[in-house]
Amino acid sequence: MLDFLQKGGVVVWILVAMSAYMFTLIIERLLYFKRISTDETKLYGRIKIAVEKGHIDEALAICDQNLSPFASLMRAGIENRDYPRTIQKEMLEDVAAQEAPRLEKNIVPLGTISNIAPLIGLMGTVTGTMKSLGVLGKFGAVSDPSILAGGLSEALINTVSGIIVAVVATIFYNYLVGRANNYLLRLEGQVNALILMINKNRPAWDGTERRAAARAQGQGAPAQGGAKP
Repeated sequence: MLDFLQKGGVVVWILVAMSAYMFTLIIERLLYFKRISTDETKLYGRIKIAVEKGHIDEALAICDQNLSPFASLMRAGIENRDYPRTIQKEMLEDVAAQEAPRLEKNIVPLGTISNIAPLIGLMGTVTGTMKSLGVLGKFGAVSDPSILAGGLSEALINTVSGIIVAVVATIFYNYLVGRANNYLLRLEGQVNALILMINKNRPAWDGTERRAAARAQGQGAPAQGGAKP
């Protein structure tokens, strides 16, 4: 293996360093998704039971025990349960959108590696070919093919190395992007269900209804400063 790297020259070492960084990103993302994975149906059921019983502190404690973005969304909904539904929906959509950077962290560099690795490998191919051509230019026609072997080996090793790194990066990039997008779609789809759950035992007050109620209370209140009986 060391002999393989030595024949590849400087460029192949750049690809080795890039692949080490790539695997660091991949492992970090896989561990992150494993850490936030949870049975969302079971978690939703536990929180729903606590909220319906009026045990708000218990529901918040359940959310705090879970590291998933879904738990953060549930906590935000419970904390803002006294707002009108329209405001609740806006707040929850904001919370769901704020989870996107956490879910997509370190994924963009993988896409960059998948794009530039073949180019770096191509650069090594060019430098190896130049070495072989340099030998021909110096000695003219050569009867021993082994004289050209060093440059040709460097060219082929760098080509293969660049392609391997790019293929691995592309596979995991697409996998992680798909996983992050699916999680975000689930969060957005759970906003309405969460609003219905936290408002099940209270009136559906929106801004219009609040103003109407305020006017009704103002009309029904006794006038101050009126004539005494």
